[in-house]
Amino acid sequence: MADHDVDLFVIGAGSGGVRAARIASSYGARVMIAEEYRVGGTCVIRGCVPKKLLVYASRFSDEFEDAAGYGWTVAEPEFHWPTLIANKDREIARLEAAYTSTLERFNVTLVKSRAALEDAHTVRLATGARVRAETILISTGAWPHLGPKISGLEHAISSNEAFHLPELPKRIVIQGGGYIAVEFACIFAGLGSEVTLVYRGENILRGFDDEVREHLRHEMRGRGITVTCGHTVAAIERAGEEFRVRLSDNSVIAADKAMFAIGRRPNVMGLGLESLQIKIHEHGGIDVDEYSRSSVPNIYAVGDVTNRVNLTPVAIREGHAFADTVYGGRPTPVDHTNVPTAVFSEPEIGVIGLTEHQARERLDIVDVYKTSFRPMKATLSGRNTRSFMKLLVDGKTDRVVGCHIVGPDAGELIQIIGVAVRMGATKADFDATMAVHPTAAEELVTLREKAMSYGRAAE
Repeated sequence: MADHDVDLFVIGAGSGGVRAARIASSYGARVMIAEEYRVGGTCVIRGCVPKKLLVYASRFSDEFEDAAGYGWTVAEPEFHWPTLIANKDREIARLEAAYTSTLERFNVTLVKSRAALEDAHTVRLATGARVRAETILISTGAWPHLGPKISGLEHAISSNEAFHLPELPKRIVIQGGGYIAVEFACIFAGLGSEVTLVYRGENILRGFDDEVREHLRHEMRGRGITVTCGHTVAAIERAGEEFRVRLSDNSVIAADKAMFAIGRRPNVMGLGLESLQIKIHEHGGIDVDEYSRSSVPNIYAVGDVTNRVNLTPVAIREGHAFADTVYGGRPTPVDHTNVPTAVFSEPEIGVIGLTEHQARERLDIVDVYKTSFRPMKATLSGRNTRSFMKLLVDGKTDRVVGCHIVGPDAGELIQIIGVAVRMGATKADFDATMAVHPTAAEELVTLREKAMSYGRAAE
């Protein structure tokens, strides 16, 4: 188009934006992408990748403990937080360079600047430059939300700052009960911190299966994490070199750090959406259709800024589908059902499909199969931990509609189970599959006895 500088302008070089830019360029589009911070977005720079590296670090404490049961004599281990953070930073820098190199290889023009919409086809950069684009894609992600203003809120850190602390806090209070709060609670506890997790709800991990939530809560307490539900942080007061964290019941906890991980909000501020009357969904994200198109026909949005399913693989899939739809001649809607997900807690959680509560509400008959057992590795180490597995089956069709795993490598397991669930596998298919012995995963294909059957018809 003669009156356009580029075919596609992408605001935000996170996982979804980079994938969309790369695929669009491969179809022949002229693409420019703007990023005001670092290429890679939340996941690569300050989210799932650095967090998983910290998760690995935190699990060595259990490994050292287990070793004795297997005949190993290990000297008293010492942990050095600055070394971990420095090595993490080097890996993140390498990944950022790889993302940048990918954009260059696909002839995507990268501008390191904040960008905002001036009109439906014009993007204004922080430098003052303007770029005309036929199509605009917003992929600015989300940002930590610290909640309502309380006294001393300025002393709290979010997950962003947690990756750059100069030293490991001896005592930390974490407010929140979702993925991020639970994962950081387990990370800090594994590295040696005294951890208190405070959550306003009745139990952690709202939206997960109730038995999974209770199982993990029990395991976390067994690892020395104090889990306090039904409360919030009411104030944070500095007391010399430490903080006094006052809860909603007026109890006080002494801590070196207070971290808030109560959720993330779509990054929609300052983009110029209001001037174009781009519709915002009631949940706070940009309202889009099944093809990620906003209320302005040539402006699209993918990833956490839409607040649909806020997971990195989902953003990547949405970005790819957008490019296929707009530039590949293949209209591709994204199916947000049966998305497998993992919580990298200790022990790990992997889930796909319906919870038991959801299944009971939606299906006439629900067959429940479940088991809890001591992991084989723990038999010699003597560590007090248990795994939990649960299958939910449509009692009319025999189709597996939910799988919930708590235990070692649950994230790896649920990825494979996700293929079967998405293909419509039945309980009979699971039963007919030979087990791999001895493994934890064999439990999934040897569950024969129903724990219970219920639902609308059964009741």
